[in-house]
Amino acid sequence: MPPPSGPAQFPETWLPRSTVDLTGLDKITTRLTPVSGAVGKKLTFGTLVVTVRACVVRGADQPADQAAYLDVTDARDPNFAFHGWMLLSSPGVSVIEHPVYDLRLAACRA
Repeated sequence: MPPPSGPAQFPETWLPRSTVDLTGLDKITTRLTPVSGAVGKKLTFGTLVVTVRACVVRGADQPADQAAYLDVTDARDPNFAFHGWMLLSSPGVSVIEHPVYDLRLAACRA
């Protein structure tokens, strides 16, 4: 499912945020690295190029959760791509299957 095109496209239970916090894991060195940036801007982690298309949180009257729609490519491997939603509460639902790197959603902020 492609990401919504703007705030008016989100169901009322999700509120858009402008900043994303990710945690990157280098599986070779086992080093964790924080990766943060604005929604819509390109972020890098190792050879990964990440564009966050949307970052949303649940409203205060809903069960707590956050989600981000990520487009991820590898600058060295044109065959690698990940496009999809990542949920904070369920990181195993959509896993980035890269041989060297892993990314997890840490937070969506205003």
